[in-house]
Amino acid sequence: MAIEEDLSQWEIASTGKMAAYGIGYVFINYLLGYGLANLFYFYEVEIGLPAIYLSAAFIIFAIWNMVNDPLLGYLTDKPLKWTRKYGLRAPWVVITTFPVVILFYVIWIPPQGMGAMIIFLWFIIITCLFDTFFSIYNDHVYGGFTNQFPSEYERRRAFAIATILMFVLITIMTVIGSVTIVYGDPSSFVRWAMLMMIILGIYGVIVLTGVRESPEMKQMFIQAFDKAEKIGFFKTMKAALKTKNFAISCAGYTISITATTLIAASTIYLYKDVYRIPYIYGLIPAIVGTVAGLLMIPFWSNYARKHGFKKCYATAYILHGICFLPFLFISDIIFHTIFWAIYQMVYIGEVTMLMPVASDTYDEVSSKMEKRVDALLVGIRTFFFRVAFLVVGVVIPLIHVMTAYDTNPYAIQTPLAIWGIRVHAALIPGVIMIIMGLIFKKWYTLEGKEKEALVMKLKDLGIYR
Repeated sequence: MAIEEDLSQWEIASTGKMAAYGIGYVFINYLLGYGLANLFYFYEVEIGLPAIYLSAAFIIFAIWNMVNDPLLGYLTDKPLKWTRKYGLRAPWVVITTFPVVILFYVIWIPPQGMGAMIIFLWFIIITCLFDTFFSIYNDHVYGGFTNQFPSEYERRRAFAIATILMFVLITIMTVIGSVTIVYGDPSSFVRWAMLMMIILGIYGVIVLTGVRESPEMKQMFIQAFDKAEKIGFFKTMKAALKTKNFAISCAGYTISITATTLIAASTIYLYKDVYRIPYIYGLIPAIVGTVAGLLMIPFWSNYARKHGFKKCYATAYILHGICFLPFLFISDIIFHTIFWAIYQMVYIGEVTMLMPVASDTYDEVSSKMEKRVDALLVGIRTFFFRVAFLVVGVVIPLIHVMTAYDTNPYAIQTPLAIWGIRVHAALIPGVIMIIMGLIFKKWYTLEGKEKEALVMKLKDLGIYR
């Protein structure tokens, strides 16, 4: 259930700030869920990198992702001489924005005609460089949300705005991809990447106006850090993971990202090989799904207000898992569009509650540490959800090898290969989502009196803002 709040104690963040901050989630979630969704297909089919090389490259990339996130979060989650002046989080966002954007483009221009080993090494070096900067950016945008929007009201409203922006702007970017990308034409992917680099650069500038920290917020970080006991990286990480609600939240996010990454990476295979339609037809489900999802935001926001973050998140999460299963049987774009609209209507409820639930668990861990450690917590959370890249790098090539998938861009796949695509697009994501949703519903406890007591403790420690 939702808790009662006294909002008279501080100035509520403006809608403009919430919107500018929300663009940061557009930036991050486009790159995570959509910008890199076709990467496996691009290197497997368009570039022709053998599956064994591509699988190994994805695994190395995923391992680097998993290792660097909590470490970079820990190293940057403390006041330095220059961050004491400019803010704990905003400077890191400023520093990493444009390296992320530029390296995203470079990923899509591998050297041609130089052999599989050169392309393999190129993929590893560029993606790992990209992720180093992206991890710092991600840690401090997500980590800053908790203090920029401390109350339940602000968190619910801010992430509802962010969700609207994500659905609308990511759909527009997806439409651009649909009209730009052509099967069998690697240069079309490069043109698309150039357009995305420009758009993401504009978004990056907007975000800088939303992450600015007030003098009071800077002072709170510094004072809490200076008076708190200095705890090492592994001890802090251990304490965080021993906090049950944080651990369950991390597991839920990991499973959700794994499921959505699998279907995102599989969509181009569904269009090309199962439905046998041009990629531009993806415009239809993209637009219809976005409209359907946006129409459901008031419902999910009101549901969360009445029943609390936990019930809203658990309900949407389980329904999200069920919505994968129809894609095991769909064979044309019309039914794909219908069920994608239903999928988005449910998924948007989960997305709306994503940061409110995460922020509550960050509060709980920070209360134990007696200082804000949000960037480290985002890093730990990211460590686990990078499993998604590992799964994609193992599951898709393994299934393709087992089902004899033909990598020729113009090939007609066998029924076995088509069934393999359905398995990595729908069956695996649906099953793991349903199981995890039931686990979250049973064992996550941060609600009601327990949450009210947590807020009081944070106020007593002077770290509730």
